[in-house]
Amino acid sequence: MEETEEETAALMAEKRQKFEIETKTREQDDDLGSHKNFRERIWNESKKIWEIAGPVILASGSEFSITFVTAAFVGHLGEVEFAAVSVVQNVIEGFVYGIMLGMGSALETLSGQAVGAGRFDMLGIYLQRSFIVTGATALCLMPFYIFATPFLKLLSQDKEISELAGKYSKWIVPQLFAYAINSPIQKFLQSQSRVWVMTMISMAALIFHVFLNWILVAKLNYGIVGAAIAGDISLWLMVVGLVVYVTSGCFPDAWTGFSLRAFKSLASFVKLSLASAVMLCLELWYYTAVILMVGWLNNPEIAVDAISICMNLQQWTLMISLGFHTAISVRVSNELGAGHPKAAKFSIAVSVITSAAFGILFTLLVLAFENQFPKLFTDKPILIRETSKLAYFLAATIFLNSIQAVLLGVAVGAGWQFLVALISIACYYVFGLPAGALLGYGFKLGINGIWSGLLLGCLFQTTVLVIRMLQTNWQKEALEAEDRLKTMEGPPDPQLLE
Repeated sequence: MEETEEETAALMAEKRQKFEIETKTREQDDDLGSHKNFRERIWNESKKIWEIAGPVILASGSEFSITFVTAAFVGHLGEVEFAAVSVVQNVIEGFVYGIMLGMGSALETLSGQAVGAGRFDMLGIYLQRSFIVTGATALCLMPFYIFATPFLKLLSQDKEISELAGKYSKWIVPQLFAYAINSPIQKFLQSQSRVWVMTMISMAALIFHVFLNWILVAKLNYGIVGAAIAGDISLWLMVVGLVVYVTSGCFPDAWTGFSLRAFKSLASFVKLSLASAVMLCLELWYYTAVILMVGWLNNPEIAVDAISICMNLQQWTLMISLGFHTAISVRVSNELGAGHPKAAKFSIAVSVITSAAFGILFTLLVLAFENQFPKLFTDKPILIRETSKLAYFLAATIFLNSIQAVLLGVAVGAGWQFLVALISIACYYVFGLPAGALLGYGFKLGINGIWSGLLLGCLFQTTVLVIRMLQTNWQKEALEAEDRLKTMEGPPDPQLLE
């Protein structure tokens, strides 16, 4: 047994020595960067970003489309069924998945920095810790699914819709636990830039989901229960595929089996997870609060439909920005973990410019087709007219989000979740929402005033984050990343579960 431990220690020492040599070489490359062709450096960094962002955009689009496919098939069942499933997707799942996504984001910071530092042996430990955290979170959030009907009635939703929504939400509880496994595994893969298999599995799950809905909903007439079962099967097949990929020997350095070390240093891991959850939930709930505020206007039906159309379109464009969010999070965490602050700064600049370019493109498209884009969602003349009036607000939101998403990715990669949560509270909830209420209700500007407050909050937050990053000592951030990894590593003497 002692010989085995000595051999393991020798192997780890050899890997670390090799990684240190590679690190010194890359540092020399950074120092010589000013003498290289600047366009070549931009091209190389862009390739690294797109290698992550491209597959993530496809994977995110596929997973988002699973929800869209479910709604599309249920929409042919009837208005009440469609409303019930829509309420569950937007209220119950929107609330729950925001928390789940945040609780899994600690893994994004730690895994990325561990990869940069060459500590691949810790990736499997972090993944297992994340499973514990997200699994416990799923158990705590399960009552929202079980008691969806009284919860929705408490929010003054229609009785018939609430009853049917409660029935549907109980059938999709398995999806909650599938997400508790899926989210950490995706971050495990993203941190190592191994995302194409994840993307292919997600796309295969989407195709299978369409087939299942066609069989269960359209042919066998199982209604919303059939739609729920189709979602359960599709998501769990995706999870099983990812688990097999991770544990089948494709990651010999990162996955060495289940270990009791996963239960050590959990407090620090949970602390970072909670900070991530607060940060992301404050972002997601801000837009929900804006829609609720619009619903409190006099005669809100058209206004709510109009802003819902805009938000739907904004969510599709956000898929691009989320790809860059993930890419820059990985790049920053990798470079800080490797002790390359200059490379991290350069990657941030390239990502912001690239994402902003897409933001400008989508902004121009919205403005160019301001009278046409509402027709993608409705054929009612009054709704088309009212939605078209919001084109400038939509365009501004898309542009700001293209920059903001990258800045939030930097924050996750650097481990600034708690700081960003405080900034979001100040910019959104102390400034943005009150400003929207004042403009919308006080100055009677209606939906235009409320959305103006949203934009002011976004602009305020984006400005503060830009200033924070310009003032950041990235060399210090690299040292803090090293200290964070030592803290999270926990005591030695791992014990594998046979």
